[in-house]
Amino acid sequence: MPYGTIFEVDDKKNQLADLESQTLAPGFWDNTIVAQKFQKQIGALQGVVENWESCQATLDEAELLLELAIAENDEETENEVATLAAELEGKVEIFELERMFTGEHDTNHALLTIHAGAGGTEAQDWTDILLRMYLRWAEVKNFETDILDYLPGDEAGVKSVTVMISGRYAYGMLRSEMGIHRLVRISPFDTGGRRHTSFASVFIFPDLDDDINIDINEKDLRIDTYRASGAGGQHVNKTSSAIRITHLPTNIVVQCQNERSQHRNKDTAMKMLKAQLYDHEKRLQDEQQQELHGDKKEIGWGSQIRSYVLQPYRMIKDHRTNLEVGNVDSVLNGNLDPFIKAFLLWEH
Repeated sequence: MPYGTIFEVDDKKNQLADLESQTLAPGFWDNTIVAQKFQKQIGALQGVVENWESCQATLDEAELLLELAIAENDEETENEVATLAAELEGKVEIFELERMFTGEHDTNHALLTIHAGAGGTEAQDWTDILLRMYLRWAEVKNFETDILDYLPGDEAGVKSVTVMISGRYAYGMLRSEMGIHRLVRISPFDTGGRRHTSFASVFIFPDLDDDINIDINEKDLRIDTYRASGAGGQHVNKTSSAIRITHLPTNIVVQCQNERSQHRNKDTAMKMLKAQLYDHEKRLQDEQQQELHGDKKEIGWGSQIRSYVLQPYRMIKDHRTNLEVGNVDSVLNGNLDPFIKAFLLWEH
């Protein structure tokens, strides 16, 4: 393993020891906001140290078994070493990936929103395919998912959907998915069997910590209630428990319908609004910086980040990293890690 990694882990261990010693100071736990922030930092550092120690333990075990296999010419033990080596390779790959998460909110949970583009049923079906892809990805990662808002398509598919994906580094991984996703295929909804191009937009927002203050003026909000239209049981159509909040200055709209309680839906919607307003402000700052450096880029339907081609050939290409994957079914079943890794490397 690279020496740089060893030195970085030693540095993380020192940081962890320093933070833990500070939590022992008299009165430290009196300030809950500071304490929670420290706990989050400690948890992140513990994760790095534990991953490294797990890698080191696997390496030590493999080396001992390899010596035994060579000494006794034991093929069965050699196979066991090969298995450990493959396991170690997977651990190191994850460890190296996590080292690239340097963003302020990369360790946070993620809010995922998908909107169908122009094209009616075809685009709405594409949105449903993307939703399934991200849910399968989250399932493989053992992340929890909670559909907060779901607007079904007119005939099939989904017009828009918002999902909370809870897990360590969920936002850090999924922020690479933000942008326009383009599908080219023979439409199952076209009796003439013609090829169609569909678009869907994917938005990723970090689930913000409570200690981040976003100033929201109640006078700037329009709050509407309505009856939920998505899945969720009999109650959704009986009461107007779903909430839609419009932030008038920015025209940002969020809605939540997954809970029976109107109050809980409002709390969740406000959390979603907080995340989007934070992202909106960050984007304004980034655009100002780009203008200063003459590097302003137009974001539109023509600037898709990824194309999924099912006809006349089968290929998925990321237009930022130029990564191409021929196993389309694997990706649509949730195998997004090659694209996430390529994006992080490209970003760095």
